[in-house]
Amino acid sequence: MGLWTLLIILSAYYAVRIYSEIKKDNMLGESTTPATISFTGHGEVTATPNIANISFTISKDDKTVKAAQADVAVVEKSALSVLKTKGVADADIKTTDASFNPKYEYKQAICPQPVMAPLSSGVSVSPIYCNPGKQVLAGYTASESITVKVRNTDTVGDIVQALGTTGVSNLNGPDFSIDNPDALQIQARKLAITDAQTKAKELAKDLGVSLGKISSFDESNNPTPIMFSAKNEAMSAVAPVAAPAVITQGQNTISSDVTITYEIK
Repeated sequence: MGLWTLLIILSAYYAVRIYSEIKKDNMLGESTTPATISFTGHGEVTATPNIANISFTISKDDKTVKAAQADVAVVEKSALSVLKTKGVADADIKTTDASFNPKYEYKQAICPQPVMAPLSSGVSVSPIYCNPGKQVLAGYTASESITVKVRNTDTVGDIVQALGTTGVSNLNGPDFSIDNPDALQIQARKLAITDAQTKAKELAKDLGVSLGKISSFDESNNPTPIMFSAKNEAMSAVAPVAAPAVITQGQNTISSDVTITYEIK
């Protein structure tokens, strides 16, 4: 009897241990993961842009690289003079690309023709070109791309118009933006968080649950640029106009969307 009693006691002991481990490891269907609920919030702030970005290209063709680059330098000097006159600082003018490339022309030689009897006066014969032709170096194209940050947005119309008379090409802008949007982004985030928290409190009350600690947080930023409108043709950079361009800045919107996940109890 003593041996059987000992075996029964040991079996009961190990059964209790196994049951405890199974329950601990969540193998009996009792989840230890807390229930959660997520809420989204949106916030946005608007502000008047305080800078305008302009870009343009200077491109010239000539027989040699040196000559083409010299031609570009002439236009660049004129453009920089305009910007300096309008109060743009050197630090706000940046060359983003400078290059030169060979320029080729396709040429064919004129085929020799057999001597024929003289034609009557006034009749001409078109030349006949021999095949194949070939690519012949005709010169070089030098180009330079420049971006400009205009801090006094009231002058941007005058600047665009004046640049259009200097010989630049591909004149783009103005693109209005906010020079330092970080502070506005923080404001938008705070509004989004408040929006999500308000929704969370209201729904928790309706469901009869309590909000616990935050288990996760996610944010996405959505800066929304405002489109400008130009009321004349000064943007074309082809020919000057009689009056400066009237360009409306509008407002820029900076927004934030957040998702907050709470534990509930």
